[in-house]
Amino acid sequence: MITLRKSIERGHAQHGWLDSFHSFSFADYFDPAHMGWGNLRVINDDRIAAHTGFGMHGHRDMEIVTYLLAGELEHQDSMGNGATIRTGEVQRMSAGTGVRHSEFNHSGGQTHLLQIWLLPSARDLPPSYDQQVIAEADKRGRLHLVAAPVGAADAAQATMQINANARLWAGRFTGDASATLALDPARKAYVHLARGRLTVNGHALAAGDALLLAQEAGLVIGQGDDAEVLVFDLES
Repeated sequence: MITLRKSIERGHAQHGWLDSFHSFSFADYFDPAHMGWGNLRVINDDRIAAHTGFGMHGHRDMEIVTYLLAGELEHQDSMGNGATIRTGEVQRMSAGTGVRHSEFNHSGGQTHLLQIWLLPSARDLPPSYDQQVIAEADKRGRLHLVAAPVGAADAAQATMQINANARLWAGRFTGDASATLALDPARKAYVHLARGRLTVNGHALAAGDALLLAQEAGLVIGQGDDAEVLVFDLES
């Protein structure tokens, strides 16, 4: 079963300094038909204006992944971490028993990112932080394993490990480049096209479009036009 959800169907919030599209119910956007998919709870497609950002605020019992598409973002948190995340980097914050953090775009241009929330594999974990670079070459014409569960058999192949029963791949496709990915039909999968155009399992996607998959055995990806895609393997 495959469901196509177009970009225009997402929730939208325009705050002036922040232009955000919500794939699932978030803040003032509530849609009982889109509360999450498997253990994927949030994908916010955020554009943050120059010299603005999120002040210090708290989270707990959530696995938060930030995927930078353009620009940069300065991170500070109550664990003592301070870093700047740049284009092509990915950040993981396990909120666990509770953490506070801020995120600011101190650059002169817009920052574009995807903020992803996954339900953790256990509650009350110790808060932790990780930040890694994904080489552009690793994503060109293939799906690169960005995140895998802590201790999983394929965890060493991933850019980072997460405290969630989920995997995340990212890829860049254009022209004749293509890829396939086997899926477990007993689990769910989610495809989010961050930019460009792409065909996935016969469905033509434009930037912001998504596919929700259940009981599917695989993905076939191709016909990309400057496409950057994220693929999630999730609990049912």
